[in-house]
Amino acid sequence: MIPRYYYNIQNLIEPGRALIIYGSRRVGKTTLINDYLKKTKLNYLLDSGDNLETQNILGSRKFSQILKYIKGYELIVIDEAQKIPNIGEALKIIVDQAPEIKVIATGSSSFELFAQVGEPLTGRKTTIILYPIAISELMNLYNGNEYTLEKNLNDLLIFGSYPEVLTEDIREKKIKILLELINSYLFKDILTLDNIKGSRIIFDILQLLSFQIGGEVSLNELATQLGVHVTTIARYLDLLEKSFVIYSLRGFSRNLRNEITNKNKYYFYDLGIRNAIINQFNDLDKRNDIGQLWENFLMTERMKKREYNEMYGSYYFWRTYEKKEIDLIEDREGSLFAYEFKWNKKKRPMVPGDWIKNYPKSEYKVITPSNYLDFVV
Repeated sequence: MIPRYYYNIQNLIEPGRALIIYGSRRVGKTTLINDYLKKTKLNYLLDSGDNLETQNILGSRKFSQILKYIKGYELIVIDEAQKIPNIGEALKIIVDQAPEIKVIATGSSSFELFAQVGEPLTGRKTTIILYPIAISELMNLYNGNEYTLEKNLNDLLIFGSYPEVLTEDIREKKIKILLELINSYLFKDILTLDNIKGSRIIFDILQLLSFQIGGEVSLNELATQLGVHVTTIARYLDLLEKSFVIYSLRGFSRNLRNEITNKNKYYFYDLGIRNAIINQFNDLDKRNDIGQLWENFLMTERMKKREYNEMYGSYYFWRTYEKKEIDLIEDREGSLFAYEFKWNKKKRPMVPGDWIKNYPKSEYKVITPSNYLDFVV
């Protein structure tokens, strides 16, 4: 087991508030909770939203049934809580009527779970997101040994960082796990939502996005290529984001006329999933997409660092109609930080003149395999 040391459940749970843990399937939410439960001295109930009896009790919204269900426990833990109808109302009843009881709920679809708990638990919840294993967590596992991490960088870019993939040594088994993830789990939450029947379209969208990493995505072009309405594309992209498959980055602008802001870029939460979607597991020296892999890798690892270290701000890419661009712009505490990602250590692009002219006080750095650890750890 790879320790998820960023989140200390003991410090996050408190009476009168529910702890909601989001994250994709098989990312380690259940493992995180089980590890905490092994150490806690609280008298707890661990249940699952897959349990039909639990669905009936918590979905009933009846005070008497729900309070009877939790009686005698100090901690209630509901895994895959999005499966329970009216779970938000049930958690509100527990938090309000038995505030001394601590509550944890997990969900692999923020679309379903957030829709249910958002309004009922306003002011009554703490929310965290659990990602695939972060580079900083691997550094902790390797006792800070950068050589070991460097040796495994090739695999991270090809097979990603899902816990069970990282702990598997055999290449063929890594591939099998990833293919099982996309075929058995990836679309499970999305396709169970009301009126979502287009699994082929979803997969086609992801394939197209896989080849457009680092480029602005036109929803109209996707719609034309797939022969569906643009509103369908927008809806599926939203669901894929809320199910922790992809995330978007929008263009930065301070209202300058030559800056592009009407298109987003899309990245994958895990490169193993991306490579499984296009069935591409070749080594780095046999690929023509290493620049895209490197950009996605740094974007995602930086996102994990910001989340786990509470680095608050707004995040964008920057591009002009003259095709001057910077991969990542961070707007933090009123200051701008610009980052360009290059796999080739020898290529050091100059900061675009338009950027310097318009944002002279910003900081600019090129991130390569030689200096990326400071950027993501």
